[in-house]
Amino acid sequence: MDLIIKPTEVCNFKCTFCSSTKISEKHTSVLDLDYVFKFLKRFPNTNTIIVNGGDPLMMKPKYYWDIIDYLNKNNLSTSLSLTTNLWPFYKQPKKWTNLFLNPRVGVSTSFQYGNGRLKGDYTPFTEKDFWDVSNMMLDKIGYRPEFISVISEENEDTVLKTVELAKKMNVVCKVNYAMASGNQEKPYLLSKIYKHYISIWKAGLHPWEHNTLQMLGRLTGKKDTICPQSRNCDSHIRTLQPEGDYYSCGAFGDDKEKSINFESEMSGDFFTPLTNDYDLNTMKNACYTCPMFLICNGCRKTVKDQKRFGLVEEHCKSMKQIAATIIEANGLDIEVTPYEYEGNFIKKVIKIQDVTFERNN
Repeated sequence: MDLIIKPTEVCNFKCTFCSSTKISEKHTSVLDLDYVFKFLKRFPNTNTIIVNGGDPLMMKPKYYWDIIDYLNKNNLSTSLSLTTNLWPFYKQPKKWTNLFLNPRVGVSTSFQYGNGRLKGDYTPFTEKDFWDVSNMMLDKIGYRPEFISVISEENEDTVLKTVELAKKMNVVCKVNYAMASGNQEKPYLLSKIYKHYISIWKAGLHPWEHNTLQMLGRLTGKKDTICPQSRNCDSHIRTLQPEGDYYSCGAFGDDKEKSINFESEMSGDFFTPLTNDYDLNTMKNACYTCPMFLICNGCRKTVKDQKRFGLVEEHCKSMKQIAATIIEANGLDIEVTPYEYEGNFIKKVIKIQDVTFERNN
């Protein structure tokens, strides 16, 4: 298991694309750590507690020290990963340095070009700001943090520039597409982000961009995929929101959809609300005949968004234009046989480099 927690929706930034807006009825709500401790008792082999927000540094350091204290007392191997804009650290490094130096704690951050990432005074968080924060992390903590960029229509022309920045910093960035949550009322077209990943690959910049590396092994199953390219979130991810509501996907948690009964699962039940929803399985039935199935339907939240906004056909038409390049990038020679009906399901055989995989749906 990995557990995503949002201790608070409060943030010092005012980003226009943020998924963590319009979520909590009371932005003063704080996630009670009893929920976290109950979860760890139920799932003691939890790998990582991923802390999102809001911004995690809107909480006092003691909140995280209490989690670490619980992990230590119960001899758990769980690590703590904070995703933060790091501006509070930059302003008050002494407040956070000891926590960040703790061996259980890892820190990542976020940056993108454009006018969407805004500081508290509504001015853009610039590249200079980002370098200043990164330099302080290097000086005080000993490493530059990896970073996430959110791509929307507003800044889509900066993707290669973003990865070039990661290369300069010698870190891996993660170029994500904007989903339709919070203030981001329309999703970024999925096929468009894959055009960017192809451009990254062709430019030789893929060692510095996580999702492109995932794409290069996605069709062969050689890469263990994570959000936003994993179809099996139900099996290994849980999310706790500030008011204690509980989900198997952070993005659906932002939408307040597909919740799980926390007390029932802590008592021994196990729920798979995304897997059990037929409408989230694929954008359309024709996807089952396509070698791009895992690419286009890799994220059930994306499936929901593309359907809800009527983008499926536009995506599909565009994706077919780049499918051959993605197959080439995966190093594959794929032959897709016609469908055969067997009982109540359809059997599809995909031959990939002398290895035959069967997918039953």
